[in-house]
Amino acid sequence: MPHPPVRRALGPGDACGLTEPLAPGMEALLRRAVLDVALSGPTRVRPPVLHVGVPGGPTAVFVPRTDDPDLDPALRSDVVAAMVRRADLLAAPDRTRQGHAEAAPTAPVVWLVRLGDLALQDVDLAWLAAARAAYAEAELPLVMVVVSRTAWRDPRSGVGRSWRRLRVR
Repeated sequence: MPHPPVRRALGPGDACGLTEPLAPGMEALLRRAVLDVALSGPTRVRPPVLHVGVPGGPTAVFVPRTDDPDLDPALRSDVVAAMVRRADLLAAPDRTRQGHAEAAPTAPVVWLVRLGDLALQDVDLAWLAAARAAYAEAELPLVMVVVSRTAWRDPRSGVGRSWRRLRVR
């Protein structure tokens, strides 16, 4: 007789995405992602860039070629899965230095940096599908946002924040 499926507790970004009110720590991390983009300098043209890790900390970065026909959904999922493993390896020395080597690692955050407004676009949905598949396979709670120079937005729930003038704290 097969075993019943194991249900894990939903994390802050599972199922329907981020919901209000956000935990202060999560809000600070996502603000940091926007700040990093704002401080990266002026750009007129920038391809979408996928980040996995901790904003302001260890991060794996992937810059897809916009004209790459080989970047299908399965390959995108493999890219995200590899980035999750890479981000975890990058964060391991920090956890050891802080004395938390035995503590359960928190799931890396996924953020897609792109220009323009944060209305839902095809590229957002393509990377969201890949991230959902990779995080489901790894049994990790997914937190994914789309980030611009002035705002962030969760593509699943629509929760987001924007700033007119973001300042370093």
